Amino acid sequence: MSSYQPGSVETKPYVDPTPLPDGIPKVQELGVTSGPLKSAAFFIGAYCKEFNEDFMLCKAENREPGHCLKEGRKVTRCATDLITKMRENCLSQFEAHWNCLENNNQEYYLCRKPERSLNSCMFEKLGLTKTIPGTPDGQKPIHEVENPIYKAIQK
Repeated sequence: MSSYQPGSVETKPYVDPTPLPDGIPKVQELGVTSGPLKSAAFFIGAYCKEFNEDFMLCKAENREPGHCLKEGRKVTRCATDLITKMRENCLSQFEAHWNCLENNNQEYYLCRKPERSLNSCMFEKLGLTKTIPGTPDGQKPIHEVENPIYKAIQK
């Protein structure tokens, strides 16, 4: 015979018992899941390039986890700023794209139509373009190909 045991899920929010030191600037977390992050990834790369490069140079200089917290906070603040701007200017396109990613196993090639509308909105409203690093010169980037080979169901 088994006995009753209460559930292990807490009803109150988790509070970190070891908060960051006072010298580290406070910043709110992004508050988005993997779908919106993946949808905005290339734009975050372009918009926050300077902060990302500073952070990566800092990490290359010293691998200690606490060494680059300030630079990491700047990256988070920049990404939060961009996500807010995306929601203000291109909310329907942004939601359509990340919902498509969520429903299609985070695969970009299955979400090219909503991606095109998001890319055009981001260019028109914020002046940001999607650039895939490492695309060969003279070759059309995969997200701009009109009739891609990859489809949801291969024949």
